[in-house]
Amino acid sequence: MTGEDGLEREAGAAAGKSVEFEPIITDSQNAVEVLEKNEISYEGEIELNKIEFCKIEAQQGCLTGSFCIPKLLDVQGSRYRILFFVTRDKVVLVDDDEFSKRLVARISRRRNTRYKTKEIFLFNYIAEFMNRDLEQLVQFEKRLMELEETVHSGRTENFQSDILAIRRDLLILRGYYDEMMDVGRALEENENRYFAKKHLKYFGTISDRAERLMNKTSHLLEYAGQVKDAYQAEIDAKQNSNMQFLTIISTIFFPLTLITGWYGMNFQNMPELESGYPGVIILSIIVLAVCIIFFKIKKIF
Repeated sequence: MTGEDGLEREAGAAAGKSVEFEPIITDSQNAVEVLEKNEISYEGEIELNKIEFCKIEAQQGCLTGSFCIPKLLDVQGSRYRILFFVTRDKVVLVDDDEFSKRLVARISRRRNTRYKTKEIFLFNYIAEFMNRDLEQLVQFEKRLMELEETVHSGRTENFQSDILAIRRDLLILRGYYDEMMDVGRALEENENRYFAKKHLKYFGTISDRAERLMNKTSHLLEYAGQVKDAYQAEIDAKQNSNMQFLTIISTIFFPLTLITGWYGMNFQNMPELESGYPGVIILSIIVLAVCIIFFKIKKIF
């Protein structure tokens, strides 16, 4: 059992003892009213559509932050944008997509989890929406391996568009995991002293998971670069082959062009002017044979 798996089982077991904590989930239209009702003072504006990063900051009356979570099946598309507020005894989630409701319900169904503390809830909540990320990164790796095979087999019709899409997805995910590392570390620092020290290990697990995912993403970006280099090498090899072929053709036909140009001048006293046609043909054949023998000796083709 890994340390992370052990923490998840410990969180599930500890949370299953009693129902002492429930998160508050609302939307942006009702958020101000809910915050006032729970005596949470927030200095900013609640506009979920303007959330662009995952971050956390300590304010005087609460710990507040945001999640900007890419959708794994459409990384470059829209995201789940969530505001969250943490006090000594409450966690409020502001979510217009009902993503948080589905997430909490899924956690409860799969783990039979009942949250004893807000630390355990936050751990399970964050761990749940990062749960399938490694599986998705493995799918990116398989796609890159398939692209590498197509390069080696010479089938490169849609390579540029495919590799660009993958690289953009991976760059977005790498930035997202970097932000989640900072969120996990900020929660672990416990600046407002809202979390019990014995539960801070859960947030360390979150930052460790995000770091592993970021490292995996960085590795895939390097792999994508290698695949692109292999594609470029294949294209260069084809271009060199074409240039070599054109060079051979030019080398063969240059002396023939010289011969035909010479005898095409039709000077009055030119040798073999009246009966030189067979001689020109024989000379051209000799030149062609010499060029072919030369290329064979040099192993050019």
